[in-house]
Amino acid sequence: MISKKSIEKELFPDMITAIIEKLQRKKQRMILEKHPQVSVGKSLKLGINNHFIVYPKIKNFILGDHVSLRNYIHIIVQNGAILEIGNNVFLNNQCSITCLDKISIGENTLFGENVKLYDHNHSYQRNENNLKISHSEFTTAPISIGKNCWLGSNVVILKGVEIGDNCIIGAGCVIHKNVPANSTVFNNQEQILKTN
Repeated sequence: MISKKSIEKELFPDMITAIIEKLQRKKQRMILEKHPQVSVGKSLKLGINNHFIVYPKIKNFILGDHVSLRNYIHIIVQNGAILEIGNNVFLNNQCSITCLDKISIGENTLFGENVKLYDHNHSYQRNENNLKISHSEFTTAPISIGKNCWLGSNVVILKGVEIGDNCIIGAGCVIHKNVPANSTVFNNQEQILKTN
């Protein structure tokens, strides 16, 4: 026979975890809903341990209807930036979006785990045998991802890229050029080394 004490021992940690996760989701939603430039659509689904950094003077951050953000999502929208996430978009665990300019993600798009979007690069100067990289100055260009796209796990999208509608980007790809609509991109594991 199972004792009351052993049941409490098993259920108590689960109850505490559930309460903590509920409080985390509430805090995440509050960060988004309190910001005057953030628009949250219907039925936003939030996982646990998501991190939103939304600067006070962003232009716009739109989350469409039925957006689902799994666990450990990291989103930064800096002053003057625009982030638009369309209806029915799904971001899997550990995705990251860092928006200094403009990023738009079309409806019904799915991200695998650990997808990264960067609409900027650090500014740098190279002369002879010296490389100077700025920690606080950036070059930027918008990213646009079309409707009905699937980005596989560990995909990285860099600044200035436009991905058309109905595209598949295979796992592990680094996308630095535009991808036309109805395309499939895969990683053939070639390594190119460029030296000066």
